[in-house]
Amino acid sequence: MTRLKIGILFGGVSEEHPISVKSAREVAKNLDPDKYEPFFIGITQSGAWKLCDSPDLDGPSRPAILAPDRTVRGLLVLNEGNYETITLDVVLPVLHGKLGEDGAMQGLLELSGIPYVGCDIQSSALCMDKSLAYVVARSAGISTPNFWTDSAALDPDELTYPVFVKPARSGSSFGVSKVAGKEDLAAAVETARQFDSKVLIEGGVVGKEVGCAVLGEGADLFVGEVDHIALSHGFFRIHQEATPEISSDNSTPICPADLPPATRDLVQETAKAIYRALGCRGLARVDMFLTESGEVILNEVNTLPGLTSYSRYPRMMAAAGLSLGDIIDQTVSLALTGKLR
Repeated sequence: MTRLKIGILFGGVSEEHPISVKSAREVAKNLDPDKYEPFFIGITQSGAWKLCDSPDLDGPSRPAILAPDRTVRGLLVLNEGNYETITLDVVLPVLHGKLGEDGAMQGLLELSGIPYVGCDIQSSALCMDKSLAYVVARSAGISTPNFWTDSAALDPDELTYPVFVKPARSGSSFGVSKVAGKEDLAAAVETARQFDSKVLIEGGVVGKEVGCAVLGEGADLFVGEVDHIALSHGFFRIHQEATPEISSDNSTPICPADLPPATRDLVQETAKAIYRALGCRGLARVDMFLTESGEVILNEVNTLPGLTSYSRYPRMMAAAGLSLGDIIDQTVSLALTGKLR
């Protein structure tokens, strides 16, 4: 059987570079060698591209670029002073954050003409900007937190605290602050601006943090088990722990979440509604709040969720019977044929 030539894009210039490397390593472990011939395309934190022997930017590698020229449909790899062409059948971007899941990489892949896993340019850009995602979700009848994006025009005395101050277009809680009173608001805005020029201020939501992994497109969706992030204090800050593979100092993921069947179904159906409203395809993790009254409120959507050994997306899918190897097969099939296997 002819193996598919699959490009695994990893690394990147965002603050989530180390997470991407971990995700790529996990993907490499779960690729079926009988189905796929992998090409590991690493991007350093300074933006240099390399074709690596493994998902390791410090290992053996050669300079390489993904050609936007559709007659190439693959990589140009520098080899002894000359460029060698390597065609690719499909690309799996294992990139998180800016220039990875915000539509930029998807635009390059569209130019290249190579099929790729995950959301397209429009939905990637939309989901990356939390405030825009809220606007679209609200128009579809989905509840969101109260939010503001013009901090200069906002009167701190008019807010009900606590509020959360976030970079509007960042991930993994980088630059996020929980603000208990107006005296701390300005400093939190400056912290968020270190990661993005656009700052989002969100009203606090009292409820459980729940999530749902979604795979597919349109009417053909598969959802994982719902999870619940149990917090002892503070807020969820995954990937910023010293050893997230081992433990967290304030959170415990529970999967499946201990919810009544009707509530579980409501969370899953809301996740699918959000996914469709924002135009997602391939895969995404939908994070939500579940209030005591049973209302489900959108938190955010991650269009290229973490695939590390401790990440929520593969854990939720595994609880529903889908391994990471299965996820790869399904998303690749969707990228190539428009259908789940």
